[in-house]
Amino acid sequence: MPAHVTLDLVVPPELGDPEQVRQELRDRVAAVEQRVAADRRRDGLDVVGRRSLLRQSWRGQPTSHEPRRNLRPRLAARSAWSRLEALRRNRQFLAAYRWARVSWCAGATVAFPVGTYWLRRFANVSVTASTPS
Repeated sequence: MPAHVTLDLVVPPELGDPEQVRQELRDRVAAVEQRVAADRRRDGLDVVGRRSLLRQSWRGQPTSHEPRRNLRPRLAARSAWSRLEALRRNRQFLAAYRWARVSWCAGATVAFPVGTYWLRRFANVSVTASTPS
């Protein structure tokens, strides 16, 4: 490996005159900076400066917490029976997956349930041909 490498950053010729491209980029960045500065002024927010940043403790952490949602449904359905059936299928899948994973980790050759995409794709495990009933 060489001791040092030089990387030349250039504007590709397909974009046109390099100076015009740079100027348009400067103009767009300036417009975004002005818009964000106006939003900060409107909301009464400041940018944390260098001194303020250096005064912070390296062990500091936020004192406020982001609100979290309480409802995290795995699935939704108009029909209660459809939802219950889907929940039953999920339970069956999880039970079959857990059994297959424990067996696989113990060294046995097993077929994982349909829906085990990642392991099939990247760990080369076999997957059953159809869904269990």
